[in-house]
Amino acid sequence: MKLLIGLGNPGKKYINNRHNVGFMFVDYIINSVNQNFDLKKDNKLKANVYKLKFNGEDFIVAKPQTFMNLSGNAVQKIISNFKLQISNLIVVHDDLDIPLGKFKIQKGVGPKLHNGLTSIEESLKTKDFLRIRIGVENRSEENRLPGEAYVLQDFTTEEKEIITKVFEEIRKKLIDSRFMIQDSRGFIHES
Repeated sequence: MKLLIGLGNPGKKYINNRHNVGFMFVDYIINSVNQNFDLKKDNKLKANVYKLKFNGEDFIVAKPQTFMNLSGNAVQKIISNFKLQISNLIVVHDDLDIPLGKFKIQKGVGPKLHNGLTSIEESLKTKDFLRIRIGVENRSEENRLPGEAYVLQDFTTEEKEIITKVFEEIRKKLIDSRFMIQDSRGFIHES
């Protein structure tokens, strides 16, 4: 069974923030699957957890309800509760090192700085899991906001349209499943 974790911050205030693109992707996947699924808002697991079948394979899909910087706590609890292997973990997150409209699927490689990923790596004591890195960098050179402030701003309407196209590309890669095969550098896919 695979575990797909979307990273974000809980609460209405953050719903459309760039930092919540992981949550948005989970919602996109859930809405694209034509089936009934079990939703479990689990306080013990500190996450909204969905069980679904995707491309003939069983998935646990989750949105940690801790804040981004504490994501590792929820991920560890989910893995333990469902007795999952870290090798079946896929984490979806925003990435300021990648331009808007692009994404990378890589194992053990992430942005220069991402507190959600750091929390997961520390909790699991490994970096050896798959990441779907969704580019959100779209700042102009003039009046450039610091990254921490920028990711907490909402996507514009135009950016949301771009992100939806990226989600569809990633969904196709999930269906295809070829991205699960890596080369010697740990590189899986780049769009």
